Amino acid sequence: MPGMCRGRRKFLAASLALLFIPALTWLYLSAGNFQVKPLPLSPLETQSSTVTSRGGALGGGVAREALELRVREVEEENRVLRRELSRPPRNPVGIGQRPHHANHHGNQSKTHSEEGTGDNEAGLKAVTSGNASECVQQPPVDKCETIHVAIVCAGYNASRDVVTLVKSVLFHRRNPLHFHIITDSTAQHILASLFQTWMVPAVRVDFYDADELKSEVSWIPNKHYSGIYGLMKLVLTKTLPPDLQKVIVLDTDITFATDIAELWAVFHKFRGVILLLLDRLRKLRWEQMWRLTAERELMSMLSTSLADQDIFNAVIKQNPFLVHQLPCFWNVQLSDHTRSEKCYKDVSDLKVIHWNSPKKLRVKNKHVEFFRNLYLTFLEYDGNLLRRELFGCPSETDHNSENLQKTLSELDEDDPCYEFRRERFTVHRTHLYFLHYEYEPTSDHTDVTLVAQLSMDRLQMLEAICKHWEGPISLALYLSDAEAQQFLRYAQGSEVLMARGNVGYHIVYKEGQFYPVNLLRNVAMRQVNTPYMFLSDIDFLPMYGLYEYLRKSVVQLDMANSKKALVVPAFETLRYRLSYPKSKAELLSQLDMGTLFTFRYHVWTKGHAPTNFAKWRTATTPYRVQWEGDFEPYVMVRRDSPEYDRRFVGFGWNKVAHIMELDAQEYEFVVLPNAYMIHMPHAPSFDITKFRSNKQYRVCLKTLKEEFQQNMSRRYGFAALKYMTAENNS
Repeated sequence: MPGMCRGRRKFLAASLALLFIPALTWLYLSAGNFQVKPLPLSPLETQSSTVTSRGGALGGGVAREALELRVREVEEENRVLRRELSRPPRNPVGIGQRPHHANHHGNQSKTHSEEGTGDNEAGLKAVTSGNASECVQQPPVDKCETIHVAIVCAGYNASRDVVTLVKSVLFHRRNPLHFHIITDSTAQHILASLFQTWMVPAVRVDFYDADELKSEVSWIPNKHYSGIYGLMKLVLTKTLPPDLQKVIVLDTDITFATDIAELWAVFHKFRGVILLLLDRLRKLRWEQMWRLTAERELMSMLSTSLADQDIFNAVIKQNPFLVHQLPCFWNVQLSDHTRSEKCYKDVSDLKVIHWNSPKKLRVKNKHVEFFRNLYLTFLEYDGNLLRRELFGCPSETDHNSENLQKTLSELDEDDPCYEFRRERFTVHRTHLYFLHYEYEPTSDHTDVTLVAQLSMDRLQMLEAICKHWEGPISLALYLSDAEAQQFLRYAQGSEVLMARGNVGYHIVYKEGQFYPVNLLRNVAMRQVNTPYMFLSDIDFLPMYGLYEYLRKSVVQLDMANSKKALVVPAFETLRYRLSYPKSKAELLSQLDMGTLFTFRYHVWTKGHAPTNFAKWRTATTPYRVQWEGDFEPYVMVRRDSPEYDRRFVGFGWNKVAHIMELDAQEYEFVVLPNAYMIHMPHAPSFDITKFRSNKQYRVCLKTLKEEFQQNMSRRYGFAALKYMTAENNS
């Protein structure tokens, strides 16, 4: 039987050498010193590396001689190590055996590379010994074993790509996951919020600051489109926790088509070798090894073109015993120049799709449509469906989840308003800064951000608002996963939107039966990074020049040292085509002609009556107005003003409650004499239709109003009694 296995191994090795099967390469590194990495080694790259190493001989000088001497020492150590490794291990752990103790960590690894030929002897030996499944039974991954995944992610677009990658992993996974994400501050802000609101059971996420690692690799000249972040994987062993023994390292442009546990299980195949290698690899000092190699190669290469992979290739060329190659279906690459078709034409069970091209989905692969559809499946997949529990596996205590479940359990499910009350505590998955965002703070500290929220049916308002407001904008969009991709295509196809880098788009994913209007407003408000914010609605077009007018008003009214809410008078038109008034005089003319009206004068006069439009017509200086019941103007306030109350969802009282809160906190309402905004007509929303047609909806809204007023009385005492009186008199 052993002879038969050896014969099969030789046959498999010969077959691989003849067919040049592209394979994912792995570099095994020890905890604290090394990490396993997938490396590209195509024939062209191999030849190029050989040429540069021959042509890059070290010249004179003490520094060069010392470096050359050290390189020779490392190479001699490697030769000695290779000889020792060629001998049978004294006490190997059998491939089919379990280790003596369970450990949820392991030996670090990487799943990304250019596709190699699989024609080096050491690599073939690793493949044949590691994949002899017919001869030896391979142990499965333990049911509750935690799988560790490392990802380098920087910037807005990469954060978006990570979500699709994570979806594909979560869709197939059956094990707890621990993501180790190396990020810049932008990506960390986005992904921390995303995972916190996603609340996927048995998933842990840790972040590592890439800025602290830049000095480790910034000395390497690099032409790769990923920039300095493409070199970060070189220092993962120094970055990740020292007790982490193994990790799968993924690029952001990968889609999984199988359970990642299958890849994790590969580690089990090499226990007989890895336990021996770990002790030796720790003595090789990986940090020094790759640095010396990089310094030598860069003397002839001048700069890297494949980022970290050029360095890994050079290390592998010197130390081929570090490499184990996997079958190509673990890394089907779809750049314009790979030979991926040689892999998937003979393989039906593809595991990982890799869009390793700067053009990503726009590659010229003739079968790209098939692979793109697989990618789009996860792109538009409802992420809420991935919040499934892993039964039978103990998980770390999530206090936020526990508190939420406790709160929900205290609600009375027989209450006719149960769904309203429950919505207040629903955690909506949130993806901040869905598109690239750029903002430079002004030096005079008067800047103002327009804040609004919308759903898919109001998307057409975005371009018009951007034309009317040149300052920063913070928008919360309530969308499904599929709608988010429609929005992305719409935005990227709009010259107006793409010309604006100071618009922050924050996706709040749909869940539940109500439109969470006040949650959306709060999400947009929290992302404001200017001292002031103008709280608007997406259906309103601000007057031309309002942005600059508000900034001047900040200084004029000493907003920095007083609690004021600056009221922008609201008007409306019933015409879909409107010649927008370019001055107050032109607006008054249209008001007199019946082209414009004061906002909601015919259905909800109380909402804006305190603005005192009669006084506004002739006013030339700001004037103060008093709060009255049901007052809901659009205002500019400081960024530290109170948020909206989440109990109000859909239609009704959502702004009224907020203005009441401002008044309770002693904000002054000051009307601006030369400011205005106009509401544009649109079809009635689903929520206002429910309000008008459903009696129970109106009953529950009244109940919520009364509870809010009672809360105000408890919080603000005697001063809040006027809100109860105003309600009784209305």
